[in-house]
Amino acid sequence: MSLPMSAIMLGVEDLDRAKQFYAEGLGFKIDKDTRNYVSFNLGEGSPQLALYEWEAAAQDAGVPSQGSGFRGASFHLNPDSRDLVNETIRNAVAAGGSVVKEAAASQWGGYFGYFSDPDGYLWKVATYGE
Repeated sequence: MSLPMSAIMLGVEDLDRAKQFYAEGLGFKIDKDTRNYVSFNLGEGSPQLALYEWEAAAQDAGVPSQGSGFRGASFHLNPDSRDLVNETIRNAVAAGGSVVKEAAASQWGGYFGYFSDPDGYLWKVATYGE
């Protein structure tokens, strides 16, 4: 059975802030932009990233909207070089994100760091490149 993934949806507290973070801060291209929903085209072969107001997303799933901390998921970006890892993390911080783990060489031979977006979602930025 094949189950292609078409989108990753994040529930966010402030849709305008999140849209600005991803569009202006990280340069993601907006595909759809409505009152309660924004989606980004991340390029050929990648699923879309969708932002949905937190309360509306919880209501859509039929679950409580309360909860914080680690949400059981992280999202990964894989640029071609260490310089681009650092640049991506700098851009995220400049757009309102926070460094969670400074980028550094790893024991597995790569280079990576983590940032969180304004809603606390974790993003790992990693490369095997120089």
